Amino acid sequence: MVFKRLMQAMGVGGPSVETVLTNPNCRPGGYLEGNVQVVGGEHATDIEYVAVGLLTRVEVESGDSEFQSDQEFHRQRLTGSFRLDPGARHDIPFRFDVPWETPITEVYGQHLHGMTMGLTTELEVARAVDKSDLDMVAVHPLPAQEKILEALLRLGFRFSRADVERGRVYGVQQELPFYQEIEFHPPSAYASGINQLELTFIPTPHTLQVVLELDKRGGLFTEGHDSFGSFNVDYHTVDHTDWAAELDNWLRQSASRRGLFF
Repeated sequence: MVFKRLMQAMGVGGPSVETVLTNPNCRPGGYLEGNVQVVGGEHATDIEYVAVGLLTRVEVESGDSEFQSDQEFHRQRLTGSFRLDPGARHDIPFRFDVPWETPITEVYGQHLHGMTMGLTTELEVARAVDKSDLDMVAVHPLPAQEKILEALLRLGFRFSRADVERGRVYGVQQELPFYQEIEFHPPSAYASGINQLELTFIPTPHTLQVVLELDKRGGLFTEGHDSFGSFNVDYHTVDHTDWAAELDNWLRQSASRRGLFF
């Protein structure tokens, strides 16, 4: 009997959990729907709760070192406590709200290199090992984000990679403890003055906040340096602006202020 209780405490013969998403594709500010299936094991089990949460990989700077950490940034409890009989099946349908600041992982049907996003399901079992499940999720850009990305592609910029960095962006409204950077290689027209362009989106329910950072080339007698810029995009009027022209104008003004010309 003691051995059996020890095995139960280690999770042996306990319940299993599996999440089935109706559609793994979503957008910031949207939602995911699905069903959590909990199946009883070899003995009756007291379930404390079932919860789902969004998980992404974050770059963390600590002193002179940098490392990656998986971070859950939004969680939703689906149940309270209940008792699960041996072999019994408990279905839990859910609708999970996706935060507005959720990083995007897909652009024009292509996965952004460097991005990881998943929906994790946690089954908290009383006096035993937790059970969990992880399902990959694809986060597609909002129409306003697509407009900015399309404008950069029209100017000739090419996707390099993306990552999520822990920290805050100065001068913008931000709720999550991290932000996404999407990196681009410059076209030949801008390559004389720019090494790299980094784009950050921080959406809100009413406005898309856009932050641009230029990594500028150093010359023979000068050091390279960065240039920042930010602007807001109104969701209702985004279609009324030539964003390629706007971005080109900002890039040229930013360069000319530092004695660089395209």
